[in-house]
Amino acid sequence: MTANRTSMARTELAGLLTGAAQSVSGILTAEYPTAASRSYLHPVLGALAAGPLVVRELNNRLEGFVADEPLPATPAGLFTLASYASALGWLTESLAELTTSVDRICTRVGIPAQPPDPAFAGPLSGERDSEFDFAFSALELAAIRTAAETAGLTPGHYVEVLSESLLAASRLTDACMEISSGLLEDAAYVLGEATDHVWIDDGPDSLPTLVRTLLARMGATE
Repeated sequence: MTANRTSMARTELAGLLTGAAQSVSGILTAEYPTAASRSYLHPVLGALAAGPLVVRELNNRLEGFVADEPLPATPAGLFTLASYASALGWLTESLAELTTSVDRICTRVGIPAQPPDPAFAGPLSGERDSEFDFAFSALELAAIRTAAETAGLTPGHYVEVLSESLLAASRLTDACMEISSGLLEDAAYVLGEATDHVWIDDGPDSLPTLVRTLLARMGATE
């Protein structure tokens, strides 16, 4: 990435975004060995281990992109920089939220090991009840009880923390998929333009996909 940024080919710019998209989507397939006593954390450990490595990788690529003079000066280069930086920021924030969720789960189960909180020792049956909005089969109940015993938790407590883990994993999955698809859309836009003037006008539709998405989210929270 030492080439002059004013003449950097659109294929290289699109490749930068495509590579970032592949790295982000790879977080979702990352695996991490999970001890049976911590099985409730299995849905999040792969992403928790791989995520920071991807952030570091993307940050290094970004530094390489902007390290040398001149900085990106063409519309295509600026468009690519805005898309890439938005993706990196969004991913970093999403991983911070995942880390917070995992920390909360660990606190609830008492890591380092503590006796289970009796407050979580509610009923667990094949029928829907006031504590859980789930209906478990006999086979599922047996598996839950076995996993809970191995983890040193009551069945009710185990279901609670596993549900939190699955929810945290689902949120990160949604974020990674949206980030990855946005990067690919922007890569196709940069690559598909007949000229280097990717910013056609001053309207919001001329902004990178991820920038528009983040702006829409900010507007929705106001």
